[in-house]
Amino acid sequence: MPARLSFLPMPFALLDPASLAGDPLDAEEALLARAASGEAVAHIWTAPVSLSLPRSYQRYPALADARASFARRGCPVWLRLSGGGLVPQGPGIVNLSLAYPVRAPMGTLSDAVYLHLCRILGDALYTLGVLTHHQAVEGSFCDGRFNLAWGPGNDARKIAGTAQYWRRVPQSSDDRDTPLYAVLAHAVLLVNADPVEINERANAFEALISSGRSYQEMKVVTVAQALAYECFDIPADLQARVCDALAARLAQAALPEVG
Repeated sequence: MPARLSFLPMPFALLDPASLAGDPLDAEEALLARAASGEAVAHIWTAPVSLSLPRSYQRYPALADARASFARRGCPVWLRLSGGGLVPQGPGIVNLSLAYPVRAPMGTLSDAVYLHLCRILGDALYTLGVLTHHQAVEGSFCDGRFNLAWGPGNDARKIAGTAQYWRRVPQSSDDRDTPLYAVLAHAVLLVNADPVEINERANAFEALISSGRSYQEMKVVTVAQALAYECFDIPADLQARVCDALAARLAQAALPEVG
């Protein structure tokens, strides 16, 4: 029987980005540690020009040389805990990371975790005039069925990508009947980045490691582009408004749990 989504009255504590390490992997470890201790925390953050890869990319023999080459160009390539594919980072891209404890069998809540994250993102964007839904967008970087997308059907474009990671939390013998996990749920939201540049950078790295993957600029959209297509004015402080909308939605968010 599939897991049913219900909610626990545990608000997310929004962390100061300055309190976490600049290395994304170190920041992920800090978030998971907070979740393992019973906290529900949220981190809204941006990164300099860089790429983020799942550890599965370590199967490519050319990875180390490619990372070194991109680092020399001023584009570090980070390995992250969650799965998926290559993700570009940089100006105009906002990240949302949620970490919280889950007491449930491994994987029973994975869809609920994604839907919970998409709902937070979608509700925040709705307040700005951008309507979204979740679906796969073939040809976009790090594609998955829980992308947040803008536009109808086959014309939909990816506006945000999502990923998650579960880590078992050690417990005393009295508490082992239902396992406890620290869950990290992460979203990458394209606010006003240059779709041509981020796709060219992603494609250049994939070519360097001979992965066979390539991505299409027309398969992604930014918040700024979506607003323009809908004939809305684009505020000069759009990124700040997006971050404020996410923070406001998080203040009302509850924790997903198996019912």
